[in-house]
Amino acid sequence: MNLQIFLTYLIGPLILTAILVPLTIPLLKRLKFGQSIRLEGPQSHMAKTGTPTMGGLTFLIPIILTSIILLFIVEEKSTILVMLIVTLGFGLIGFIDDYIIVVKKQNEGLSSKQKFLAQIVISVIVYFFIINIDGISTTLNIPGTGIDIPLGFLFVLWIIFWQVGFSNAVNLTDGLDGLATGLSIIAFGSFLAIAIMTDAFELSLFLLVVIGSLIGFLIYNKNKAKLFMGDTGSLALGGMLATVSIMLNESVLLLIIGIVFVIETASVMLQVASFKLTGKRIFKMTPIHHHFELVGWSEWKIVIVFWSVGLVFGAIGVWLGVM
Repeated sequence: MNLQIFLTYLIGPLILTAILVPLTIPLLKRLKFGQSIRLEGPQSHMAKTGTPTMGGLTFLIPIILTSIILLFIVEEKSTILVMLIVTLGFGLIGFIDDYIIVVKKQNEGLSSKQKFLAQIVISVIVYFFIINIDGISTTLNIPGTGIDIPLGFLFVLWIIFWQVGFSNAVNLTDGLDGLATGLSIIAFGSFLAIAIMTDAFELSLFLLVVIGSLIGFLIYNKNKAKLFMGDTGSLALGGMLATVSIMLNESVLLLIIGIVFVIETASVMLQVASFKLTGKRIFKMTPIHHHFELVGWSEWKIVIVFWSVGLVFGAIGVWLGVM
């Protein structure tokens, strides 16, 4: 990949998102599409009440538009088509969820069953497209070992599990200004390095578009955030991350590259299990970023530390992915 192509697909979406965000914020404010904050959450978050949400649209639109353009440019269209389906599908689920929340002015949207069923439907659709792409492996690669576990008919279940799991993992992580956005940039950047070094050209282009769009969004989403991505953005990002890892046959590697997403999700699961079994809580609050808030860490400190952890494990993931 030459430098001109690299910069075009990185900077173009970045500029488009950076222009789109300040145009969207006043519109969302007029529509009163503001974030509702949980009463049981950290009290410091109450100041964020009313901050425009559904901001994921501002980076999903550039991603979708650029992907459509790529369909007319690249030779291997299947890869872009799959990523476009994932972006649209999971983004739509999140949009509906956000819309219900802002209309009802409650921090509740789609029920967990409704969301889960919709995510399964999208994952099954993606499966039927993926299995028809040349070079896509239905085995499970164990990083750094050279071991490939054949999944056979279980491949569809793996796609469902991975996409649903990580779409919700990114969603859980999106609780502090810039946290999920920065970690997503790091994770997509790590997979971009692997994609470039393994000559996955079409996927590399898509990843450049995603990273550029997210950088443009981070300008306004970092502390103090002027706009939240909402489920519209977080569910789409998680679905895309899972799909990218599957397309590269490095899905297990996402556990390392996306270690913070994994820890955030695990903290919730451990908290629920502990409380049900013993009546006691392990953490002051979950996801775990709230625990650190309640022990006195500033929001910006938590974000920087979590980003740093993401960078370290992202680098480890790239090393394992190309060794």
